[in-house]
Amino acid sequence: RLTRRTNIAMTEDGYRRLKRFAKDSGLEEGEALSFLFENFDSVMDEETFGHRLRLFNAELDARKR
Repeated sequence: RLTRRTNIAMTEDGYRRLKRFAKDSGLEEGEALSFLFENFDSVMDEETFGHRLRLFNAELDARKR
């Protein structure tokens, strides 16, 4: 049951990837986000997560412009 709604800001790349994942999995976008966060530990690669997060944070200011 989807009980929470929130406004979020996403990069264009992130939104396109979410839409593709939702379509490929037969889910709505909100359902796809719920799936990803409910299963976060099993869908992320712990070996590359820290590196990817540092890269994303380094590029974030430029993406906001």
